[in-house]
Amino acid sequence: MTGREQDRERRRRRGDPSSARRPERARRTTRGGRAGAPRSGRFPPPWRRQRVAPGTGGAFGLSSTRRAAMLALVVCALALSVAVPLRTYLSQRAAVQEEQRRQDDLRREVEDLRRRREQLDDPAQVEAEARRRLRFVRPGETPYVVQLPPSQQAQQPRQQPRGARAEWYTELWNSIAGSGS
Repeated sequence: MTGREQDRERRRRRGDPSSARRPERARRTTRGGRAGAPRSGRFPPPWRRQRVAPGTGGAFGLSSTRRAAMLALVVCALALSVAVPLRTYLSQRAAVQEEQRRQDDLRREVEDLRRRREQLDDPAQVEAEARRRLRFVRPGETPYVVQLPPSQQAQQPRQQPRGARAEWYTELWNSIAGSGS
């Protein structure tokens, strides 16, 4: 007896109604691959296959809601795994641009200082600078210092417009000195 026949015999002895419900299956024992012959192989016969209702099994045995949740979880994980390196890249790129700008400013400043040094290599330029900035004179020359009278704006003290308040420290000093307003 084969394994299937032994299983059938056990069911029959236990009183399993599976063969009693469908007596036509018990009669299908012909050989040769004709219609109604028992199949050999890994796949169950078509009458034993279970039909899957739409949205209840699907891929990996998950419902459509669970698949959508898993997809959302995967998308979030990918977004987070890309976000941190992207943020680092962008901040480093901004820092590099700032350093390049500073480096360009320093190069311009170095060029200006080199030009100034070349100008000061000329003795006539050094003498002109000493006369202008330090008011040096050559021996035998008479220096004149011209003082202009102060302008009208410099003579009048700054007056605040009416309704404007002075700074808090000015008000405090005026109240202490006794010239409060």
